[in-house]
Amino acid sequence: MPAESRTPHESRTPRGPRRTSGSQETTEFRPERRRRIVPFGLRTRLILAFLLVAAVSAGTTATLTYREARNSVVSAAQDTAVASFRDEVEQMGSTSLPVLPDRLKEDLQRIARKGKPRPWYVYAEYGTLRISSGTNPESSVITPELRRATNSRGRLHGSFERVVKDGVPYLTIGMPVVFRAGGAGVLPTGLALYAVMPMTEEQTQTEALVSAARAGAMPGLVIALLPALLAASSVLRPVRGLRRAARNMGSGKLDTRIPVRGRDELADLARTFNESAGELERSVTELRRAEERARRFASDVSHELRTPLAGMLAVTEVLDEDAERLPPDTARAVRLISAETGKLAVLIEDLMEISRFDARAAELHTDEIDVAETIRRTLQNRHWTGGHPEQVRTDLPDGIRARLDPRRFDVVVANLVGNALRHGAAPVTVRLRRATAVDGTPLVVTEVTDSGPGIRPDVLPHIFDRFYKADAARTRSVGSGLGLAITLENVHLHGGTIRAANRQDVPHVPHDPYGFPEPYAAGSTGAVFTVEIPLDAETPPDPMEDLA
Repeated sequence: MPAESRTPHESRTPRGPRRTSGSQETTEFRPERRRRIVPFGLRTRLILAFLLVAAVSAGTTATLTYREARNSVVSAAQDTAVASFRDEVEQMGSTSLPVLPDRLKEDLQRIARKGKPRPWYVYAEYGTLRISSGTNPESSVITPELRRATNSRGRLHGSFERVVKDGVPYLTIGMPVVFRAGGAGVLPTGLALYAVMPMTEEQTQTEALVSAARAGAMPGLVIALLPALLAASSVLRPVRGLRRAARNMGSGKLDTRIPVRGRDELADLARTFNESAGELERSVTELRRAEERARRFASDVSHELRTPLAGMLAVTEVLDEDAERLPPDTARAVRLISAETGKLAVLIEDLMEISRFDARAAELHTDEIDVAETIRRTLQNRHWTGGHPEQVRTDLPDGIRARLDPRRFDVVVANLVGNALRHGAAPVTVRLRRATAVDGTPLVVTEVTDSGPGIRPDVLPHIFDRFYKADAARTRSVGSGLGLAITLENVHLHGGTIRAANRQDVPHVPHDPYGFPEPYAAGSTGAVFTVEIPLDAETPPDPMEDLA
């Protein structure tokens, strides 16, 4: 079915459809909101970044401090032990030969007792002879590498190394025993002494340092949370202001501006927003003025044409009554003038009506009415019932009373049925029933269906636009092109909704709580217009009034 109504008008605020049980596809679309899944908000990310920086700084500082402290503790013990052992071995050099096992053991025990910073285990190796200050003649901690370094001829001052065995750290020192031979200098005796000192105390001190670093880092992170919150709040405050301003702009408050503070990037953003908002406000203001001038022009022209058109209608009616007595060609011309004058009168009335809606001057005069009886009266006044073949069928259960504006409801039904007869095909069916909205509001539902081919999918979104032509090649429509637009405005004025769909797209409701019969046979075609109006209609508040 081609559409009668045309050009989109955007001055009225679109109202979303009221959904009922068994609701159908609608031509009133709301923009789909795609919720973007954000794992963390900006505040959380700022705090996490701040804590991460604080954790890295604290960890790096603790690691460097631990390493320096550990080296200091270990180096101090190591240097003391090496220097002390070297002194003891040098004092022993001149009296070590010949090597006598008993005397050597006494010397080893003496050196062990003098060990610094704590007693040592001292071992002596001379050829195949192995003697120690303890019970075991050999140590499993002394490595072959230390033995080779100690017994090499070039290293008369000895060597040392740190060894970990079974989780216990040891300091091992190897020192060859030498004697001074006058002009020959210093000569090795072949006797090598080894000192082994456990470093458990140093290990305990370093573990204490690790515990102290860990214990100090956690409170530091907790304390860092407070400046992180303050920093995030200071950064997000302008962002929140920008969001509120953008929301106000979206709701039509185009005079919204953001205070500009400072000279940072956020201040530049606020300045740019204010400049853009100013340009947008000027553009919208100019567009509104142009739109207002266009509406006033259409209203003034319609009003000025109304008076002479009334005279023309009176004359054409008289001529039309006398057309039978005129020559055939003259009679045909008179009837054509009469018909075109009538169409012009309808167009002028529709233009004036739509101008009242645009000017928000349309008012609702409600009264409690029998809805079924009102629909029957509308159809009878236009001679759409009782003919052969029957043009309009009805399914109008009695007892449905609602508080509506009778004149505007008559316009709604007449426009829908007239549109169905002109652009669809007979028979047209008018059904009436009750329903309940999702929010519990009781509704009166009026459906008008035709038996035509239906509405093309590309036409459905524009079916209620003003002067919209489904066929661009068709320059003139049978009606004024404003019928469905006026119907939409009248329904909205009652606080209701209207939908357009095709029969095959309307889902079947198998268990209608109000006993409404199965509406459509399988495979049937045609357009379906569904009007839902609250039983106690009242004009909803117009949000555009707040923006005026």
